[in-house]
Amino acid sequence: MSETAASPPPARSREVMIILPGLLLAMMLAFLDNMIVGTAMPRIVGELNGLEYFTWVTTAYILGTTVSTPIWGKLGDLYGRKTVFLTSIVIFLVGSALCGMAGSSFFGGVDNGMTELIAFRAIQGLGAGGLIVGVMAIIGDLVPPRERGQYQGIMAAIMSLAMIAGPLAGGFITDHLDWRWAFYVNLPLGGVSLVWLWLKLDLPKKRTEHRIDWFGAIILTVGITALVLITSWGGQSHGYPWGSWQIIGLGVLAVVSFAAFIPVERRAPEPIMPLHVFKDRNFNLISGVGFLLGFAMFGAISFLPLFQQLVQGATATNSGLLLLPMMAASMVVSLYVGKRITATGKYKAFPVIGGVIMAIGMGLLTLMDVSTPLWQTGVFIAVLGLGMGFLMQTTMLIAQNSVEQKDLGVASSASTFFRSIGGSFGVALFGAVFNNHLADSLREKFGERSADMVASGGQMSPAALAQLPPQIKTGFLESLAGAISGVFLWAIVFAVVVPILAAFIKEVPLRGGPEQLSKEEPVAAL
Repeated sequence: MSETAASPPPARSREVMIILPGLLLAMMLAFLDNMIVGTAMPRIVGELNGLEYFTWVTTAYILGTTVSTPIWGKLGDLYGRKTVFLTSIVIFLVGSALCGMAGSSFFGGVDNGMTELIAFRAIQGLGAGGLIVGVMAIIGDLVPPRERGQYQGIMAAIMSLAMIAGPLAGGFITDHLDWRWAFYVNLPLGGVSLVWLWLKLDLPKKRTEHRIDWFGAIILTVGITALVLITSWGGQSHGYPWGSWQIIGLGVLAVVSFAAFIPVERRAPEPIMPLHVFKDRNFNLISGVGFLLGFAMFGAISFLPLFQQLVQGATATNSGLLLLPMMAASMVVSLYVGKRITATGKYKAFPVIGGVIMAIGMGLLTLMDVSTPLWQTGVFIAVLGLGMGFLMQTTMLIAQNSVEQKDLGVASSASTFFRSIGGSFGVALFGAVFNNHLADSLREKFGERSADMVASGGQMSPAALAQLPPQIKTGFLESLAGAISGVFLWAIVFAVVVPILAAFIKEVPLRGGPEQLSKEEPVAAL
């Protein structure tokens, strides 16, 4: 890969700082939404009478986001980042408004409310798929990699802030407002971002003649859909057993789709996912790091609120505050790493250090049991947050620096895609580990009949636990804590691979550094 005129110009600092609030607001929307909606879901399913379908509300959103992520990235490369990004915001806001109206008199009442909500969440997810990818790619257009680290550090801090604010905002909306405001709150925030970027964002125009790879997009969509459904349904109580014909059929469909995708992309004039980016060793390694990061991190930390609320007795709202040590540690380290990369141009050490610290954090979390105090859990998750801070945006930076400027959107979307798919697989695998460990432990403590009785009937809520006899409650909490510790034990297996892969990354000079601005010099291809 050579440095050409297509490379980004030196950072236009004033311009970037003008548009940065609009970009950060758009990115925060994508992260806040799931957190807020997750907190409001009990109220939503109660009003819409759709408890048996509530998992589809999340699945539809994830499916829309994951399927559209690579497509948004490529469309931005083809048609220009500004138009495509503003379109994704509009779709997200339309989906949000429709979600807020699901089951209302506008659509005929609550009879089909849950079905409407699922469909509208898919629309919202399609828009969300372009938000994060668009933000990263726009920064990539305006800022050379050498200076990009400090901006991506700020974005990582915003992501951490959203993960804290989401549950708090969701709890407030659930307690004091109508659940529909969990969706309507997006409208004023997204509207400000949309107008601000429409007025202030100025990017170079793209060429106008294109041939869209529709066939490749369809095949990729089918394959991703099959993967997401496997991770959402496989081994879950609301889905199908791993050995069922439904899961096996989806697996076959995914394999066939991706096998067909390769020759289709090789022949496409402008492929939706250019295969030449995978010839770069750094790109492949950092994609693997991103997948494992999502697998270990998102799969495991989804169980932290469960431990805090059920075992340690925290409220749903307070469990968001209890994640503050992890998010604060991640925020501080992300900002530090961004500044260091900008100052030195060196980045290889950070994913290695982050992987090691993340594995240590997972190891500490395996030590938790029913007697673990809140302060100790805070220390453990702070260590995990340190590891996350070294990794979150470094993976995106390395992916973008591994491709030519014309493929920047593809690199951004691929980095997000692999992390999302890793998180989906992590949640599915760790969910199966958790359920099996819990069932075995309960069976050992209470016998077949008691285990089935305790594990069913909605006992996974603080209110229901309070109604259990003390002896059964104690045994249940011990089994629950053990099952969650088992999840973190499995997470270590995947976390330790992260620094191993990162150690093989070659430190290619970041474009835009002094050594490259002073003379035209090719960047070594791997």
